[in-house]
Amino acid sequence: MIQSAVVMKLEMEIGKMLMVGIGGCELTAAERTIFRNYRFGGYILFGRNCREPAQIQSLCCSLRETDNRHPPFIAMDQEGGRVHRLPPHFSHFPAAAVIGQTGNPDLAYKAGRAMAAELALLGVNLDFAPVLDVHSNSKNPIIGDRSFGTTPKQVIEMTVAWSQGLRSGGIIPCGKHFPGHGDTDKDSHLDLPVVEKSVRQLQAVELPPFHHACSNRIEALMTAHVLFRALDRQFPATLSSKIVTELLRRELGYQGVVFSDDMEMKAITGNFGTEEAALLGVRAGIDVLLYCHDLSQAIGVFDLLCREVKRDKELQARVIESCGRISKLKRRYLKRNKGMPDAKLDTLNSLNHGKLIDEIHGSL
Repeated sequence: MIQSAVVMKLEMEIGKMLMVGIGGCELTAAERTIFRNYRFGGYILFGRNCREPAQIQSLCCSLRETDNRHPPFIAMDQEGGRVHRLPPHFSHFPAAAVIGQTGNPDLAYKAGRAMAAELALLGVNLDFAPVLDVHSNSKNPIIGDRSFGTTPKQVIEMTVAWSQGLRSGGIIPCGKHFPGHGDTDKDSHLDLPVVEKSVRQLQAVELPPFHHACSNRIEALMTAHVLFRALDRQFPATLSSKIVTELLRRELGYQGVVFSDDMEMKAITGNFGTEEAALLGVRAGIDVLLYCHDLSQAIGVFDLLCREVKRDKELQARVIESCGRISKLKRRYLKRNKGMPDAKLDTLNSLNHGKLIDEIHGSL
């Protein structure tokens, strides 16, 4: 048995490895109690959580107060185009494909910086963007115009600039979906996509944007719930040590935080049990598991990991490794931002991002 003092410390740390969704526009009494007890490492907001600016800012404040010792990630999928979570008070930026079509990385930088200004105003500190996938399959039902382009070169140029814009505005960028979701013909929310490309084909199209992002030390990456037979015939990327540890960590040398996509998507739940998937993901090298809808699943996984580290030294080492990466990223970005955002909500209108949006469309 692992020494009890070590286990107790790990149990206090394990919550860092879970990011959860919230039910509505404000925390319920039950959610407040759960978040105090479990101290999850982060929260993700969706349209269901965003009614108007003051309400979103208040919700983010409540989420920060769930753990005064370790500020949580407060995340959102805010890409522009059809992946847009904020209400009409905020700028609705063009889709990545539109920005990519301008051929102007400076506009990508400005769009990332403008989006960061609006997110930071609310208290959001992590954006699950940019999409690093290359749009190489016209029948793809889920990526499409979320990609900045149809070639690796185009995607690299635009995502580097866009990420720099986010970063300069104080928002953590998280590239997705490793090792590439652009050539799928199924939506992983509904089914498990399978990519039949050879390793050489993946190296030519899917991997270059991720390789470049790793070389430039992007702070975070999100995995794809996609089965790549040439890389792992048994497990989708999120659950594959061959892909997360051997390819991403060892071959590409990535040292940042790795998030899973939502573990409640059908690509996972239709093929693996909740506990099975969680253990596979952590052992594969995932640092943060996402449970975006059902809070009880995250609680169950927390309890599972607490049980398993008592008897599994390899899992113990994995938890220590992941918590170290998470803490390092939080120290870098969040330590100085524990309180309410400095900017006032009445500055939202003065940001005037409509001019930038017009400039993007005018550049086509």
